[in-house]
Order: sequence, then structure tokens, then C-alpha cells
Amino acid sequence: MLEVLPANDKRSFREFIKFPFRLYSADPLWVPPLISDVKKQFSPENPFFRHAEVMPFIARNNNETVGRITAIYNRRHVEYHDETAGFFGYFECVDDNAVAAGLLKKAGQWLGERGMTVMRGPMNFSINEECGLLIEGFDEPPMIMMPYNFSYYQRLFEGCGLAKAKDLYAYVADVMKTFHEKVYRVAQVAARQGIKARPLNMKHFDEEMKVFKDIYESAWEKNWGHIPMTDEEIGHMAEKLRPVIVPDLALIAECNGEPVGFMMFLPDFNYVLKKLNGRLFPFGIFKALRHSGKIKDARLLLLGIKEGYRRRGVDSLLFIEGLKALHKKGYRRMEYSWVLEDNYAVQRIIETMNGRLYKKYRIYERGI
Repeated sequence: MLEVLPANDKRSFREFIKFPFRLYSADPLWVPPLISDVKKQFSPENPFFRHAEVMPFIARNNNETVGRITAIYNRRHVEYHDETAGFFGYFECVDDNAVAAGLLKKAGQWLGERGMTVMRGPMNFSINEECGLLIEGFDEPPMIMMPYNFSYYQRLFEGCGLAKAKDLYAYVADVMKTFHEKVYRVAQVAARQGIKARPLNMKHFDEEMKVFKDIYESAWEKNWGHIPMTDEEIGHMAEKLRPVIVPDLALIAECNGEPVGFMMFLPDFNYVLKKLNGRLFPFGIFKALRHSGKIKDARLLLLGIKEGYRRRGVDSLLFIEGLKALHKKGYRRMEYSWVLEDNYAVQRIIETMNGRLYKKYRIYERGI
């Protein structure tokens, strides 16, 4: 008999965390998350909970866990977009329509009790974090902070009445030594205006994160689904990323000393996570150190240019300096992700860099 129950005590939440490890145990492409990171995500110390509520659920059939989901009520989204939309995330499920329907129904009911009329996802927990359902590109593992799921999830979602809200694209390219002549020509436009790129200064990390927030708020303001992050959320995410940030791969563009753009490549630490099986301690730290030098892929996590400085060559300048650093450090491939399906300007830039569309993710929604 199928039951969908809140995972709001230690025992059920532990089952919520462990379920994917069993579900994907035979899948060589799945990357186990660090259990400690998942626990921190759901911890009251996460500043997301200062303006949001999250309820995890597990589905059980004959005393066996067969699925999980979270329902997410984000007051900042409701207020910023004037939209009664709630979210779901952390969806995992056996290949069973009834289980998927039960999970989505329970999440929808919980959101409906809070006045939401639309349910959208998957998001873990917001568009500023892991989001989207993988629908194309199942032949390669995901890069750092990108989702992965079984291909049958799309059938389950659409069979439960979820419809496309927006697609997100991921591109991959080899790290090049040189670029198309047009890239250099456009970068020279920025250089003539006094625009230069410099690496992130880790000695002044907190101040640099304030620079990032200023650029981020201007650059992402009009993006689909965007919700401004609070200072606390910026700090929380920065501390999460700090151990894997390589200063030469995180660049700030300045115009006569004023920050106007930001680019951050992250080494694909998923290569290391695959070796750890969810645990960094007691011996995982040694595995991490041993394997981190073997990482050859990087993901472009962030690229933003302030309003008023776009189409002035800042992006080309950042790409040239960023790829110089990637090549110098021995990286072989880079992923540009994610890019909105209708962000044609960024897509054209990536294609100029020989980027190839190789994965697609989808945000779904349905009425409650």
C-alpha cells in the first residue's frame, strides 16, 4: 500500500537522504552528493529558511521507500514576481506512475494549503541552485552543481500533467589556445575603453563577494525566474564554493577601477565526488586530495555583465582571459551551463567559442 509521508524526524529524513544511493547504485553516471552538504542544505542555519518553508516527503510501498520529493514555499518569489507559485525539488522515484503521482500530489496539496496555485520544478531549492530535469544528454555524467536523473523521469512528469515551463541548455567545448578573430576584435573594443580583467583576490574574499552581488543583481535582474539573493544567501553560497574556487578562474572585469563584469569557472569536482560515495570523513579527504589534481574539466558557473556595459566587449575579454587560465592549468574541456533556451545572445557567444549543445534540462509546472 502506497503512503507518502513527511520526512520530518531523524529516521525518515535519514531515509530521505539515503534513498538515491540505493536507487542509482547500478548507474555509473550518477554522482553521489556529500551527505554532509545535503544536511546543511536542510539545516535551519541555511538563510533560505528565513523567507521560505520546505517540507520533505518520502513515498513508501510495503514498508520500502520508493520515492522522495520536497515541497518549497518561497515567500520572496511570491513577493518579487507577484505570483502564487510554489516549487518542488529533490525528486527521486522508481519507475512507477502511481508513485510519481502520489509524490507530486502530496507536494501540490502542501503548497495549496499555503495559497499557491502553481507548482514548478524541479529546483533544489531555487533557481539560484541546482534546477531542471535532464531530458537530453544521458551519455555523460553531470558536471559540478548540475542535476542528473533517469531518462524515465520525463515520462513520469508528463504523465502526471506537468508541462514545460522553460528549457535550460548546457554546452561543452574543448579548451582552445586561440579564438576566432572576431573574439579578439571585440575584446579590443573593451580594452580601448579602459576595461581590464583581474583574478579574484582570496585575501579579501568577503569584499569580493560584495562585488559579485552588485554585478549579479544588475546582470540577472531581468532573467526568467530570477529572485535576488539576500546578503546572507550570497555569503552562504560563497562559503560553500570557497573550497573549490580557483582564483585565476574567477575573474572580475573593471572599467577604470569600477567592477562591471564577473566570470567564474569551477573545476569539475564531481570527478572527485564519484570516488567518495557521499562521505568526506574519515578517509574521503585523502581521496579528495589524491584525485583533485586529475580534474580536467571545468564548468562556467557564473557570467554576468552590468547593465550599460553589455555589447562593449566585456564578455569577450573575460572569455579570453578565462580560457588562457584554463589552458595554463591543464584543463581540457569546459561546460557552459546553464543557459536559458531563449538567451540567444549568450548562445551565439558560446557557439563562437566552438561550444556544442550537449545537454538539455527542463523546468516543469502545473496548476494546483
